[in-house]
Amino acid sequence: MNSNLLNSYNKYVIANYKKFPVCLVRGEGSRVWDDEGNAYLDLFPGWGCGLLGHCPPLVVEAVKNQVSKLIHVPNSWYTEPQGMLAEALATRTGWGGQCFFCNSGTEANEAAIKIARLNGGPGKYKIITMLNSFHGRTFAALSATGQPKYHQGLEPMLPGFSYVPFGDLEATRQAIDSETCAIMVEPIQGEGGINLPPVGYLEGLRKICDENKLMLIFDEVQTGTGRTGKWFAHQNWNVIPDCVSLAKALAGGVACGGLIAREEFAAKLKPGTHAATFGGNPIACVAAIATIETIEKENLLERAVVIGNRFKSKFESWKEKCSLIADIRISGAMIGLELSEDATHIVQKCLEQKLLINCTHNTVIRLLPALNITDAEIDEGCDILEKIILG
Repeated sequence: MNSNLLNSYNKYVIANYKKFPVCLVRGEGSRVWDDEGNAYLDLFPGWGCGLLGHCPPLVVEAVKNQVSKLIHVPNSWYTEPQGMLAEALATRTGWGGQCFFCNSGTEANEAAIKIARLNGGPGKYKIITMLNSFHGRTFAALSATGQPKYHQGLEPMLPGFSYVPFGDLEATRQAIDSETCAIMVEPIQGEGGINLPPVGYLEGLRKICDENKLMLIFDEVQTGTGRTGKWFAHQNWNVIPDCVSLAKALAGGVACGGLIAREEFAAKLKPGTHAATFGGNPIACVAAIATIETIEKENLLERAVVIGNRFKSKFESWKEKCSLIADIRISGAMIGLELSEDATHIVQKCLEQKLLINCTHNTVIRLLPALNITDAEIDEGCDILEKIILG
């Protein structure tokens, strides 16, 4: 890596991220290249934002065309791309809804939290979330995140959030009181370790919300836009939420977040209650539309299921001969491989072999591969992982 660039970073960039000593300069599909010409296979492109890999052609073309016409205008004006994107998303839910656009997942969750409190009315402001959840880094989203390690040094958190175990319906019922307005949950916990919901869990949450007149919010920042083989993960269980937050893969790597809410809840965001200066800008919207078009043109929802099955088959064969494999949790192209010991060192070992992966909660190898990754690339990545994990 260029020493001048490294020195510049050390001097001028706040060190709030742990960085690998690699400077990436180009990407295509599931490959990226550094400034020394080395190629890497990326099984975690953009931390889940690269649903179509790096520089997907239709997204690149859409952005190029749009940037020469109109880059940004305030949301006090209409733009065709935003209207088109809202329609594209709402019609793919199966239950309609109306959209609000922002720039990131944490902003989308902030908007959802506001809607919940506005809908609850005076005195009803509490939201139940889950242990090991992750909802973002801004204060309300961070307060909703059920992981104390992210709260340390930043207390006090925003009041009104209580945490219960993911998958425990009875604990959820017990946490409800007269001030509760909503339940907020990831259909599949991502950063928490690719934790899949128990049978009947999401359906049970819907019933609890209906019985107690609570709003049900699904955080689909990581699971949405086709990651699990459906446009939205909740469609795997046929559970209709009141609000869904989106980001990460929504615009094929371009910064874009948003939410879809049922009309009666969307109506709570009246002028002056919430905004995002760059939210729904034309560039992000055309990128998101191109992402949706690519997924449909290349049948990538079906491909997500095939990808998951291919990884699952390989991991199960490893488990038969390696006691380190504690659990395999997969939904489409959302891949979790839990080991029975610390796995953080495996990320560095993979980097040395030109493979990019992630480890979360110290023991879970988390992969979020592009939906257009090839079988050969899956096999290549798994061969490297197998040699490192099995020895």
